[in-house]
Amino acid sequence: MVDRHFFEPDLADLYDYFHPWDSSPQNDFYLDLVLGSPAVLDVGCGTGLILRTARERGHTGRLVGLDPAGAMLAVGRRDRGDIAWVRGDLLRGPYDEPGRGPFAGGFDLVMMSGHAFQVFTSDEELRAVLAAVRRALAPGGRFVFETRDPAARGWRAWDPERVRTVRGPGGRRATSVHRLREVRGDLVTFTSDYVLEGWAEPVVSRSTLRFLDAAALDGFLAGAGLAVQERYGDWDRTPPTATSTEIITVAGPA
Repeated sequence: MVDRHFFEPDLADLYDYFHPWDSSPQNDFYLDLVLGSPAVLDVGCGTGLILRTARERGHTGRLVGLDPAGAMLAVGRRDRGDIAWVRGDLLRGPYDEPGRGPFAGGFDLVMMSGHAFQVFTSDEELRAVLAAVRRALAPGGRFVFETRDPAARGWRAWDPERVRTVRGPGGRRATSVHRLREVRGDLVTFTSDYVLEGWAEPVVSRSTLRFLDAAALDGFLAGAGLAVQERYGDWDRTPPTATSTEIITVAGPA
């Protein structure tokens, strides 16, 4: 799931250049889960890189990419027309089918990769989202997501700033700069500046993420009728430790 500026086509086209397959160890973790699940709902899928790769690797079942940013989905749709790309969210369902409502049942796997889980910043919103996840799961289905462990204080990587430069479309130089703006309780706000060679000015976005610890996560999951089945501290499926940077959760109906 991405901030509002990825609704813009020019910036959506940059996303995969900053997040190629081999730059994210989480991709292989999620790919294994997708390949083993006949019906998958990828919530906050962005450009759908994991779903697209699963199709390329032979997945023949139902793959649904859900994201509010139509420009991001358009990138995925250009690459794979055999995946259902749905503009919408878990609470309202598909925006282009207002009478349909939220997803209900049928998915063996509901996933949120790329720390998409952290964009839900209030208790009320998180409870509603988890209830919607529970409704979307088939009997025996799994909900898999990751969130940054607050004990690792990962937001310090954005202070004073984190700069990345890649070769974007047409080989043009593209740069992103992330800067920490505020830490208030479990909410962390940062800004991101994106520049592509040839643009007249940067595109600047502002995002707020919520950093919850494992105990808080488990309480919200239980409230939605979900129970933790597996928990990892890294993408190699090792248990959490005092130095883990991730809280990787596999949950299912309680």
